Amino acid sequence: MKKSRYGAAFIILAALLFLFLVLNICIGSVNIPVSEIPKMLWGNGADETFTDIVMGIRFPRAMAAAILGGGLALSGYLLQTFFHNPIAGPFTLGISSGAKLVVALVMVASLGNALHLSSWVMIMAAFIGSMICMGFVILMSKVTDQMSMLIVSGVMIGYICSAITDFVVTFADDADIVNLHNWSKGSFSGITWDNVVIMAIVVGITSVCVFLMSKPISAYQMGESYAQNMGLNVQLFRILLVLLSSILSACVTAFAGPVSFVGIAVPHLVKNLFGTAKPIIMIPACFLGGSVFCLFCDLLARIMFAPTELSISTITAVFGAPVVIYIMIHRKKEKI
Repeated sequence: MKKSRYGAAFIILAALLFLFLVLNICIGSVNIPVSEIPKMLWGNGADETFTDIVMGIRFPRAMAAAILGGGLALSGYLLQTFFHNPIAGPFTLGISSGAKLVVALVMVASLGNALHLSSWVMIMAAFIGSMICMGFVILMSKVTDQMSMLIVSGVMIGYICSAITDFVVTFADDADIVNLHNWSKGSFSGITWDNVVIMAIVVGITSVCVFLMSKPISAYQMGESYAQNMGLNVQLFRILLVLLSSILSACVTAFAGPVSFVGIAVPHLVKNLFGTAKPIIMIPACFLGGSVFCLFCDLLARIMFAPTELSISTITAVFGAPVVIYIMIHRKKEKI
């Protein structure tokens, strides 16, 4: 019975992924017939204008939303595992904001070359910012046992980082920094195929590493004492969780800016859909769920008030915030 439910849930997510991928490619200021897609992929007499729009703009953007959305959901799942709390995530703990701040500083410091920075430099800058904020959050977790205080601390550090970033962007002299303002709000626009290749490598390798840690994660979820009795080096394991989560979060922030609530909402929604917390199921399911969620939100961000485009975080917050509220209410009832 459980296996059939897992299979059905994976089929649903895969179908939604394919559907939203096609819709993201076809719908926009210029609507493109679905029949044109096979022609473009096989190079068989597709309209030249359609090909330029799809292969140059929409397809790489859709791929980025799928890859980065999956990575962000997986990052949130790792943080929830680390802190044993369903409302821990890259955005709420200020990790995304820290990554955004360091990337912004690097871009501004590069002056006229801001848009020509290597993608690897951007990822490294975001990773450093993520690790700084993660270090602060871990330090706070040793000072207080209350998760609510930890979340508040993360939110405050996030606000501080965002305020500094806005200050830097506002007073930057370089005209190219206008693009940094759009990025700082969260967006999948402007993604190139070179970017897609790099993010696919980083997110892909990191995700495989996370999947290979399924058994240790399962033991850790049972409690640190249980994990130690099973022969798990808990201290090393926790370091790996932090590193892998920070790499995923950094990659997302480097290319798309801060994207809110995906890391919190998706793992919870996926857990309810599959009816299990087993890491070997949750890890691929979270990745698929994050991909579907971000493709759906990016589609709405583009078409709701076209030609004006909303930031991706605006849409993810609308759908993700109610999930967080539900989690908090549900946990409160459980305690009562």
